[in-house]
Amino acid sequence: QLQVVESGGGLVQPGGSLRLSCVASGFTLDTNAIGWFRQAPGKAREGVSCSSARLGGTYYADSVKGRFTFARDAVTNAVYLQMNSLKPEDTAVYYCAVAAAPLRFGACLLSDRYVTWGQGAQVTVSS
Repeated sequence: QLQVVESGGGLVQPGGSLRLSCVASGFTLDTNAIGWFRQAPGKAREGVSCSSARLGGTYYADSVKGRFTFARDAVTNAVYLQMNSLKPEDTAVYYCAVAAAPLRFGACLLSDRYVTWGQGAQVTVSS
């Protein structure tokens, strides 16, 4: 069974940091695009960061550039989203997802290109 499971969400004060983890089972994460998405209450799901190992690219939404970092670990078959300098507007449910193919910039942050989704991890940034 192909699945991904996120962990690492929680409550953090503004300016703080969190690291989300996404572990895959049933397939390896070094082939197709892997994306991090988020959805805040009442808002559409948005792409946060994505990477295609085969194409060598890692992309970020403008709202998180310089604060979030995408990383992968081939040994543990996991990817991570390191989130620093968190803001209240970063509050959302964060999802890890796997696409059906490698994706380049322009498609990598589009949620409709992804076929396997995790259950989501709540991130709340509040004082």
